[in-house]
Amino acid sequence: MSGWLIFLALAAVVFALMWRFGKVTGSSRDLTLAALFLAAAGYAWQGNPSLASAPRAGEQKQGIVDPGDADLRRSLNQSQFGGDAQWLDYSDALLRMGNPRLAVIAIKSGLKEHPRSADLWTGLGNALVAQGEGLVSPAAAFAYEHAAALDPNHPGPPFFYGLMLARSGNTKAAGDVWRGLLARAPDGATWKADLEQRLAAIGEQPVAPAAVTAPASP
Repeated sequence: MSGWLIFLALAAVVFALMWRFGKVTGSSRDLTLAALFLAAAGYAWQGNPSLASAPRAGEQKQGIVDPGDADLRRSLNQSQFGGDAQWLDYSDALLRMGNPRLAVIAIKSGLKEHPRSADLWTGLGNALVAQGEGLVSPAAAFAYEHAAALDPNHPGPPFFYGLMLARSGNTKAAGDVWRGLLARAPDGATWKADLEQRLAAIGEQPVAPAAVTAPASP
């Protein structure tokens, strides 16, 4: 019963606002009434306010995002305060809220303004993986590879590409991507030690097996 009272109160507010701020013509009145009747029919059909609220299982699974990813991304990004960084922060917030689809939309909106931002393309890859519940789809792989092509010296695209591959269970591919990043890492790069530890954690060597020198015979 309380649900119907709330519905009627909202309907009254709608008509009051229409009367206060605009003329209620025949067409606008009919359109508003049609929308309200449709909402009422939908509520009568499926509405049940007495049921206890519970999140859907799929939404809970989508909301599983490593909270450290945002900090890791910021440490690798080249832009910390630009427009592309703001879009990335917005996307991170949506991912934490369990809305990967909206995070993808946000990143794509940012790319319209900054189409050559390697940071945004990397963020798009991350958001697509989250939307795919951990699957590194061809679209996500393209986003990482395009980011790397835009800025070959940027560690972020291969770092996160390898990270998502490792999380999906494809440790061999992750090792290949990360070893390539290590091979061209500049001296003194702060992320090298962390990357070597991650390679060891997934059972991969920091150097490609073919490049490992066999011990000399005594």
